[in-house]
Amino acid sequence: MNWQNRSVWMEFAFLAYPSRTELRILSFLGISLAYAFIITGNVIIVTSIQTEARLHTPMYYFLGSLSGVEICYTAVVVPHMLANTLQSEKTITLLGCAVQMVFFIGLGSADCFLLAAMAYDRYVAICHPLRYPLIMTLPLCVRLVVASVLIGLFLALQLVAFIFSLPFCQARGIQHFFCDVPPVLHLVCAKSHIHEQSVLVAATLAIAVPFFLIATSYVFIVDAVLQVRSAAGRRRAFSTCSSHLTVVLLQYGCCAFMYLRPSSSYRPEQDQLISLVYTLGTPVLNPLIYTLRNGEMKEVIGKVVTRNCLSPNS
Repeated sequence: MNWQNRSVWMEFAFLAYPSRTELRILSFLGISLAYAFIITGNVIIVTSIQTEARLHTPMYYFLGSLSGVEICYTAVVVPHMLANTLQSEKTITLLGCAVQMVFFIGLGSADCFLLAAMAYDRYVAICHPLRYPLIMTLPLCVRLVVASVLIGLFLALQLVAFIFSLPFCQARGIQHFFCDVPPVLHLVCAKSHIHEQSVLVAATLAIAVPFFLIATSYVFIVDAVLQVRSAAGRRRAFSTCSSHLTVVLLQYGCCAFMYLRPSSSYRPEQDQLISLVYTLGTPVLNPLIYTLRNGEMKEVIGKVVTRNCLSPNS
């Protein structure tokens, strides 16, 4: 990264936070409640999967990994958002902004790749049920999770290194709540089609490629399910995929809107609203979707919560 003629302590200022005291307090309370629910919900899912032996299967291993990634993903930006909501000085250094963007984009991309791995798991389970235990082994699951995180962080590092090697304008006010690609790229003075295409390439690799793999998996899944003769069998097969498919549509809908578009369509207020959806809204909904639509998860979580509440010494 080229830091020549500038200091890593150069600061950006966030301009999207409310200035009125009442709105700042309401924003702090709203974000705090959402963050508490995200952490609590995902920690309960991870704990339930780890402590219940019957959930030690590839599907739940991926779900637990997804919850772990989402805990880290929100921790990158939400505590900083909470601090900025109450502070009069809402600034971040150039280096701090770059680091925040690497982990936010990297873990968000890892989320997308993990959803693709979960789709592959469902494909094998439904289309090749007899070979499922032989294909979806624990070592393969671990490799898929590790690869998802490493590829996500690698793509994010390349993109952020490119963005922060560009010259920034004198105005350093970010029309956003945190360091995301579109608002930071909007501060770059030397704009060209190369810059825009570089972002689109990175977004395509992190978003469009996993989505294509998910879509391909579901084409084979739907074809296999439609060949099942019993209606009960079809319902059972679709029910194992419905939660995953709901999360995919939420995640990829927001990400595609933010990153797979030309920079000319950048609208600060609109982007701020969408960013709150995939930073707070989707992580809040994911634990609900995976528990309320999964009878086995509801039963296990009920047992874990009850056991912990009734056994204070455990």
